[in-house]
This record gives sequence, structure tokens and C-alpha cells, in this order.
Amino acid sequence: MNRQEIELLSKEIEMLMAERTRLLKVAGMAAVLVANADARRLQDGVAEAAEQLSELLNALPEETLQDALDSVGAHSGN
Repeated sequence: MNRQEIELLSKEIEMLMAERTRLLKVAGMAAVLVANADARRLQDGVAEAAEQLSELLNALPEETLQDALDSVGAHSGN
């Protein structure tokens, strides 16, 4: 592997890490939103979307969800 390839890979890794950070913040805020939502007060379509979002968040590995919560300064209920 030459120097130029290494530099390109390094830049790609930096871009991916920045994207991961942004996605963790999105997931963290989504988790906070779902945790604080009162499903009884939401319109049907919104409640359904919140339920689907909750299922997707619950499917994340525990470490990833914790990283997401930490990225927005939230704490899990564990």
C-alpha cells in the first residue's frame, strides 16, 4: 500500500467517524424523545411512528445505545 492510498484510507476513516458521531447524536435524541413521549397523548400516526422508532432503538446493541445516550448527555434507566 502506498502513501497516497494510506492517506485516502485515513481520510475515509475520519469521515466515517464523524458520520458515526452525528448518527449517535440522532439516535440519542430519538431515544430521549421516545422515552419522554406519552403515547396516550400522541395522534395515532405519531404514536405508531414512535413505537417503530422505539423498536429500532431497542434493536441496537446496548453499547451503541449507551454511546448514543452519552453523546447527548442523557442516561439510560439501567
